[in-house]
Amino acid sequence: MMMMMVVVVVTMMMMMMMIMMMMMMMMMMMMMMMMMMIMMMMMMMVMMMIMRRRRRRRRRRRRRRIMMMMMMMMMMMMMMMMMMMMMMMMKLMMMMMMIYG
Repeated sequence: MMMMMVVVVVTMMMMMMMIMMMMMMMMMMMMMMMMMMIMMMMMMMVMMMIMRRRRRRRRRRRRRRIMMMMMMMMMMMMMMMMMMMMMMMMKLMMMMMMIYG
């Protein structure tokens, strides 16, 4: 009977640990997303300031190029975030399989 109780307690502890880990991962991901969004906003603000300063008709090509670069950077960041999310999910799945299997 004692052994059964111990096993149940251990399994419960493991489950709690797994849930806590998942929560931590989600929190970390949310924090990263928020940080990235803030960084993007800051970059955009700076770029807008630069744009407003240089109101000459010659530099339209550069403006477009800078905007393109910004878009590319955004896409790259999004891709990186997606990859990280996928990796975390895979790790969690592997952990679950190892515990239950």
